[in-house]
Amino acid sequence: MTGALYLHVPFCARKCAYCDFASWATPAGDALMGTYARALEAQLDEVAALGLLQGCETAYVGGGTPTLLGEKDLAQLVGKVVSITAPSELTCEANPDSLADEVLLAVREAGATRLSIGVQSLDDGELAELGRLHDAACARERVSAAVASGLDVSVDLMCATPGQTGESWLRSLGGVLALGVGHVSVYPLQIEEGTALDRRFSNDPCTWNDPEVQAERMSKAQVVLEGRGYARYEVASYARAGKECRHNKAYWTGLSYVGLGTGASSMLDLEGYLRLSKACPRLPTAPADVRRVRLTVETPRRELAEAPRLSALSFSLEFLTEPQAVAEDLMLGARLVDGLRPELVRRARELFGARLDDTVDVLLARGLLGEKNGRLAPTEQGWLLGNELYGALWDLAPGEVATASC
Repeated sequence: MTGALYLHVPFCARKCAYCDFASWATPAGDALMGTYARALEAQLDEVAALGLLQGCETAYVGGGTPTLLGEKDLAQLVGKVVSITAPSELTCEANPDSLADEVLLAVREAGATRLSIGVQSLDDGELAELGRLHDAACARERVSAAVASGLDVSVDLMCATPGQTGESWLRSLGGVLALGVGHVSVYPLQIEEGTALDRRFSNDPCTWNDPEVQAERMSKAQVVLEGRGYARYEVASYARAGKECRHNKAYWTGLSYVGLGTGASSMLDLEGYLRLSKACPRLPTAPADVRRVRLTVETPRRELAEAPRLSALSFSLEFLTEPQAVAEDLMLGARLVDGLRPELVRRARELFGARLDDTVDVLLARGLLGEKNGRLAPTEQGWLLGNELYGALWDLAPGEVATASC
């Protein structure tokens, strides 16, 4: 039924200056965290009983900061996922400041296969500007310990941030590569409305974050990472051979997935939605022409912990017709180095006819798409101007996406 499972842990030791995710500062040892983890376990049992986890190959425990749960609660949650889905890949997100040796050992023994560590920078000044709790020395030591544990390790780095220079960006890149990680994700900082960073720089032109700086930093990252044997497989992700994140690729290839926890999203086909509706009678009836449903859990963390039954959850929903779903898959597929699957392009041509060919011709002429191994694939220019590429493909979708809430 689904290719992937996502669990959202909405707790952090402190909210970072740039973060607009569903996460809240929570004191270490707060009983709410353990209660919330048990609630997710109960929901796992429910969705499994509905058959929604059949065929699940990858799982991801994200946040927030899952490692803030501590070794007992996080290991129990990971173990529950393993017992139900036996995924071939199970990733836990981690922050260096809460990645104790005991947590490393516990999640590995519980069945996790990967860690994704939010390093962001190896410059203490830049880390302070971002509101991170760890310093560079802590990041290096904890990433090294993770690599030594035998888990596959990915590191996140952020560019075009306050105080960052081209030279400091290169030092951060070189620093994480020296630690022996198998996967690196690089992201330009997005200044999101309502965040501490947005309030701080509301009257500042933020020249350190303009599109040209972002493009220049991402281009430098490509040169450095590919020069050290890391192949780009997605617009922001590089990996050594065999170390790609299969869970991330599921999002870009149109596979259905289940998301549990406050703020988590699911993407289900119509059959999956009908199965979920059996446990959630408040869910609205899907329109007759719907082929894909996206649901986001809106229930606050405390309410979810106290009343974990699926029937008690509140959702926001989007209902996509087949043409809208195909346009979305074109947009998402354009993030991947391998490009658009031929069968997807064929179906798009059946649905959109000359509109697809006209759009592709424009994107080819602008150098945003090219041909690679017989497929339409994003070019370097296409990645740097991603919003234009993705927007042109999504614009093939007819009409407005129907929405609802319950």
